[in-house]
Amino acid sequence: QLQLVESGGGLVQPGGSLRLSCAASGFTLDNNAIAWFRQAPGKEREGVSCISSKGGNTNYKDSIKGRFTISRDNAKNTVYLQMNSLKPEDTAVYYCAATGTQYLGGYVCFTSPTPYNRWGQGTPVTVSS
Repeated sequence: QLQLVESGGGLVQPGGSLRLSCAASGFTLDNNAIAWFRQAPGKEREGVSCISSKGGNTNYKDSIKGRFTISRDNAKNTVYLQMNSLKPEDTAVYYCAATGTQYLGGYVCFTSPTPYNRWGQGTPVTVSS
């Protein structure tokens, strides 16, 4: 069964940190572009960050630049999202997604949902004092 499983979410105070993990089973992530999305209550899903399959190229939503870092460990078949200096507006369910195959030569990624056809179930993040 092809599956993505997110973990690492939880409740954290403003200014705190969390590291989200996205682990794949049934397929290998190494030729996939991977992205993190989030959806806050009452809001549309938005792209947060992505990482290409080759070269480690990344993109970030403007509001999280400098606070979040995406990385991948192909040996562990896992992608991470390190989130620092968290703010209440970061509260959302966070989803990871994979392109399923190599995307546009492998050196690019985008935070729009179109290229991604494998999705996890999400992990909730709540930033509150």
